[in-house]
Amino acid sequence: MDALPTGFMDFFKTVPDHRVERRKRYPVEEILFLTLCGLLAGCEGWNDIEFYGRTKLEYLRKYFPFKSGIPSDDTLRRFFRVLDPKKFENCFFLWVKSFQSELAEKIIAIDGKACRGSFDTDTRPLHLVSAFVSETGISLGQVKVDDKTNEIKAVPVLLDMLDLTGATVTIDAMGCQVGIAEKVLEKGANYIFSLKGNQGALHDSVQRFFERKLPKIKRKRFTKENNGHGRHEKRKCTVVDDIEWLRERHPRWNTVKSIIEIESTRGERGKVTEEKRYYVTSHSADPKKLLAAVRMHWGIENRLHWVLDVCFGEDDSRIRKGNAPQNIALVKKAALNMMQIAKAAHPRVSFKRMRKAAGWDDQFLDCLLKGHF
Repeated sequence: MDALPTGFMDFFKTVPDHRVERRKRYPVEEILFLTLCGLLAGCEGWNDIEFYGRTKLEYLRKYFPFKSGIPSDDTLRRFFRVLDPKKFENCFFLWVKSFQSELAEKIIAIDGKACRGSFDTDTRPLHLVSAFVSETGISLGQVKVDDKTNEIKAVPVLLDMLDLTGATVTIDAMGCQVGIAEKVLEKGANYIFSLKGNQGALHDSVQRFFERKLPKIKRKRFTKENNGHGRHEKRKCTVVDDIEWLRERHPRWNTVKSIIEIESTRGERGKVTEEKRYYVTSHSADPKKLLAAVRMHWGIENRLHWVLDVCFGEDDSRIRKGNAPQNIALVKKAALNMMQIAKAAHPRVSFKRMRKAAGWDDQFLDCLLKGHF
């Protein structure tokens, strides 16, 4: 058998086995490895993974014995339904930390997403909050939003799992909470939070301040323009750090150092649209740096959530029972991380094509699994 380099399986083989000893025909590492390979190769459900394993048994035995052959779709289904997702996620965090340990100066975007196809007659769709490194496209981990709460409770749990020293955490308006701001600073990081209606008074104060254009207040500005695909985009970032008035009016937000207004103008086919958005941050006033950070936040939508939907069919997945939706979502993130590493060397190869190539070409799959090209 070929040996996998220190990596994914070294961390995930420690997943506690919940099964009865006398019924363990298939070791944990074989089930996880089969599932990972199947998802990398384009499988969309338990039946696909079983069929893939039967057609690729000789290849899979390069890495693990598979003495009992390939587990059935029912075996896979039962295993992931009962697997403890918190312990599984802890293994994922440790694995990612082994190759993405340095987060200083990085933008860590945090956002939630509902897996729409995961609902059942007696359950709501699975909702996960994920952390994402905007510069590298690596998913750092996920936390489930409890059915009886919302993202506000899940975000601090996710933050506690990460070493964020020196990083900048970006969160949309849902996460704009005093407690979350304090948690970010406690972890040695800075924050940039979007302002909207859920912080109505704070949002209105910041908006009115920028609209008044007081002449004695010093503003720092940076403007960036882009042209492409028939569009002209202009973004003007204005930052103010003379905000003693804000601390007096909103004393609970005493960690805010600067307030931001981003004015976006977009022209396409003769139509011009304008939008203004507002943010608070623990960073000092640096409009160029802050504009870049705000723009990078949306990478979690475009490079994580969108890819999981379009390439992995996450919203269409019919995996619904028990812990299986949460666990399989994590394996998909692991597969996507492997493809992100490959994409750094091959930026013109799409994720969809990578999955096809992994199913067609065992050597290509080897490269994804071993983290090199």
